[in-house]
Amino acid sequence: MEKYSAFRDPGTGVQPFLPLVPPSPSLLSNVSTPLSWVVGLLRIALLFVVLSLHLTLSAVGAILKPIPFLGSAFSHLFTAVTARTALAILALWVSVDNVTRKRGRGAKDIERWSPRAGDLIVSNWVSWVEVLWLGFRFNPIFVLPITAANPSPATARPAEAISHTPGRRTGTGSANIQSATRAATIRMPIIGFRQVSLLSMLSATGRTPFAQTTSYESLEDIRQRSRRPVVVFPECTTSNGRALLRFAEVFKQRVPVQGYNVFVMCVRYDPPTRFAATLAHCVPTSFNPIPHIWSIATSLVPQAVSIRLLAPSESPSSQLFVTSEFLSGPDDADPLAEVCGALIAQIGKMKRTGMGWEDKSLFLDFFHSKEKR
Repeated sequence: MEKYSAFRDPGTGVQPFLPLVPPSPSLLSNVSTPLSWVVGLLRIALLFVVLSLHLTLSAVGAILKPIPFLGSAFSHLFTAVTARTALAILALWVSVDNVTRKRGRGAKDIERWSPRAGDLIVSNWVSWVEVLWLGFRFNPIFVLPITAANPSPATARPAEAISHTPGRRTGTGSANIQSATRAATIRMPIIGFRQVSLLSMLSATGRTPFAQTTSYESLEDIRQRSRRPVVVFPECTTSNGRALLRFAEVFKQRVPVQGYNVFVMCVRYDPPTRFAATLAHCVPTSFNPIPHIWSIATSLVPQAVSIRLLAPSESPSSQLFVTSEFLSGPDDADPLAEVCGALIAQIGKMKRTGMGWEDKSLFLDFFHSKEKR
């Protein structure tokens, strides 16, 4: 949609915020619509049962929380059961690959993940699906970024001229598409984080950082006192999965990291089809993310989720990590964020854009204004 061309990344040509649209419906997909509604209603009913069970067990877990070992073990158990059951009800099959950047190493030689209390799990963010998977696999602590103020159009840089424009300049069709009318916005600082529950993290999927000046902590404070691993999404919001957003300066940490371990993962989804909606959830809605869950529940074809876990020996917390391969010099404001972005792009074979959560915030304002017309 060219009305959103201002939010096309000039470096890669990717529109990282635009919802992915499935192909035009066929006769078979139209005929199967009543069946998809029946399947969707059945799945939603089962999900409601799972949600009720999760809330009940959460209340029990809150009572057991003061008991160090029993409370954490019970929390991990019921979160794993309910999250995994929800993924199974929606017919989402997760393929997990332990990968390495070094060639010539067999799968048996790759170290397995074992994050502990206070370790960081860093990932790109595309949907609530990986949030569910992380809850099932590691029962981590989720955090949401806090900013001092919301971005405004005044924060956008003026567009820069692009000397090379591919294609014939005929003045019509795709050859007449001009470069983006504005470049990526100026970075806005992330002043802190707030710890949230699994359900709160699911409802926050697609949204941009909260703007407030109270009730937040530094990531380091949360990490130091945590009894579980901490998940950080440096993009601070979701994309449509076609490319990585610009990582915010959320760590302010040098590399290699000392005192704790950093685990790097990448998630990728298949494009939508006539019988399966996109798993990417980049535009939040009212009662978020229930409408998107409904679109997945009515899909008649099981969908695959690809998650790649980088070997711990090649993570930024490895003391053998070669920083010069990723950092241009000592002037990087957040070396850990830059290194994690490069690693995720590499293991996921994804492009990196210059657009960040600030651009996403402006996109959502523009998107909702267009949808109201």
